[in-house]
Amino acid sequence: MSPGAAQFDLASVLREVKMVRAEGLVRIRELHLPLLRRAAAPLSAAVTDAWPVEIENLLSVAVSRLGGGDLQKAAAVTLGLAPGMRDRPAADRRRIAAKVYSVSVERFRKSQEEMVLGQIAEQICWIAGTGTRGTERSGLPLLAPHLQHRSLRVGSVELTLHVHSVELVRDVDVIVSPLNTHLSLPEMFKASVPAALRRAGAVRDTAGDVIADAIHDDLIDWRKAHGVLGRPALPGTVAPTGPGALAAQGVRRIYHAAVTVPRAGTNDYDVTPQDVSAAAARALALMSEERDAFTPPLRSICFPLLGAGRGGLPPGTSVSALWAALVADSAPDRDLHLVVRRPSVADLVTDVLNARQLPGAAAELSEVKEKRQRCV
Repeated sequence: MSPGAAQFDLASVLREVKMVRAEGLVRIRELHLPLLRRAAAPLSAAVTDAWPVEIENLLSVAVSRLGGGDLQKAAAVTLGLAPGMRDRPAADRRRIAAKVYSVSVERFRKSQEEMVLGQIAEQICWIAGTGTRGTERSGLPLLAPHLQHRSLRVGSVELTLHVHSVELVRDVDVIVSPLNTHLSLPEMFKASVPAALRRAGAVRDTAGDVIADAIHDDLIDWRKAHGVLGRPALPGTVAPTGPGALAAQGVRRIYHAAVTVPRAGTNDYDVTPQDVSAAAARALALMSEERDAFTPPLRSICFPLLGAGRGGLPPGTSVSALWAALVADSAPDRDLHLVVRRPSVADLVTDVLNARQLPGAAAELSEVKEKRQRCV
């Protein structure tokens, strides 16, 4: 049966996910995975022999959407996506994943493993554009919009917009991470940009256990050296650290930008566009200061939408504040990147930036932003 003729339903996708779990990533090429191949196919119609890599990327995106915590960690270990797990036998991966939930291997096999694999299959169905079970559809939306990079040009400024989780960014020298003014990283299991980077930057042993919380430890050292270990830093402060395990993806620095101010006695934060612009400008200036200390020199930098998470800043406001700093940057060879997780937010970012170069577009942009904000 050809991939195009396959029926795209949850039960069938789950069967293929279980095949990958049993055989491992290193044997994907030997498996018959028509549905995963279909979901993972790139937008271009070009024939490619890289479909095992495309399926692995699909699985990585599906796992990244699980929200962190034990579920995401166990999913990464189960499929061999966690560091050091790629070529481990299925029995080893099952045993290590069972430790995540502190249950016996048999208990994990009968309960948590079914749940973990089911959640991965659900995400793949969503990514591929079908939420119905047992309904055959042709011409499904493909995965590529979630992995594809959009090239944008606004006036004289060019940038790349990534549409995926921040920990999937590769071959970018600097990633900017939004943080509170106490420069305190959230726990690894949290669902936020700094938590995702801390999780991805952790150094793990062959069992998948964290042996060095590299980014966190670097940030503590910076706070001690700059006298802000016991007090908050000023909004707009940027603290540089190493990338930890993200170095394997070509990332060389993490810049922690203090943009959210904790509101005393609550779990809420305050953030202003001015602080976002100040932090972005400081990150660009710091990159210029550090540029020649690295070989080759630092050139590329990636921003998430600072303040648009727990800070509560509307995404459109965040990208406008970022843009104020980016457009003022005078470095001619800077390679600029933005990263957002959802296509709806990417569309909003594109609308906001495109409107910057269209005379008389303010009213139309306001209407577009209002509609898109309801989807974000």
